[in-house]
Amino acid sequence: MAGMTGVPDEYRLYRDLAGWWPLISPPEEYAAEAAYLAGVFSSAAVRVREVLDLGSGGGHVAVHLKGRLALTLVDLSGEMLSVSRGLNPECAHVLGDMRTVRLGRVFDAVLVHDAVDYVTCEADLQQVIETAFAHCRPGGIAVFVPDHVAETFQAGRGGGGGGDAAGRRASFREWTWDPDPADDWVRAEYEFVLRAADGSVQVVREAHRLGAFRRGAWLRLLAGAGFEPEARCGQDAQDAQTGQDAQTGQDAQGGAGGRMPRNLFIGRRA
Repeated sequence: MAGMTGVPDEYRLYRDLAGWWPLISPPEEYAAEAAYLAGVFSSAAVRVREVLDLGSGGGHVAVHLKGRLALTLVDLSGEMLSVSRGLNPECAHVLGDMRTVRLGRVFDAVLVHDAVDYVTCEADLQQVIETAFAHCRPGGIAVFVPDHVAETFQAGRGGGGGGDAAGRRASFREWTWDPDPADDWVRAEYEFVLRAADGSVQVVREAHRLGAFRRGAWLRLLAGAGFEPEARCGQDAQDAQTGQDAQTGQDAQGGAGGRMPRNLFIGRRA
C-alpha cells in the first residue's frame, strides 16, 4: 500500500484520516524491507550516516532505520508529519514537496519510498529525481522504491490492517487496475473500514491515481540528472526472495537481512 503524501488534497487518507495510518498499514510491516534498504545504503562509496527521506509519510520506514542512521523526513502532509513525529521524535521533520524542496545541504543517501507512486507524469518524476540529486553528496546514493513499473504491472487485489491498545481497529481493501496501458499511471480503489474505540464505524472509499513508469524512463531520468543508474525490478525481486541478487549474484539481503522491494531504482553519484 502506498505510504506517500504529497498528493492532491482530494485524498482523505493523508488529511483527516491520517491518524488511522498506523492501524491501516502497521509500522512493523515495514521492518524487512527497511533492513534490505539499509543494506543497499551500505553499498554507497561513502559511509552512509545522514539520510534524507523524501515523502516520508507516517514515518513507518524511518522507525526501522533511525537506530543506525540520522534521518531528515520531508512530506507535504502536515497531518502525516504529525503522525511521524509521534513515532519518530528523534528525527527532523520538514513540511515540503519532494519535487521542489531545497534544504541547502547534502546527505549521504536519499530515500524516496513508495511516496513516488503519486508522481504520475515524467516531468514531475524528473523533478523528484533532480531533488534527490541536489541533496546527494558525491559518493552518495539515492534509492527509489515505486510500487509499480509498467512492464511488470498486474491488476490485483490486496488488503490488511490492524488495531491498537485503545480498541480501535482499521482494515482496508485495495483493487488496482490500469484504465489505459498507454499512459504512465494506474488506478487504485480503496475501501477503509475504521472502528473507533467506542464501537462506531465509518467506511471510506476513494480512488487514487498512481504512477507506473517504464524501466527505461526511470533509467533515462536518473542518468539525465547525473546519477549512475541501476534497476532491480520484477524477476530481480523474485530472485531476491531466494537469497540471490539477479544483478550481482551476491546475497540479495545486502548482508543485513531483509526483503527486497518489488521494484528498486538506485542512483549513485560520482
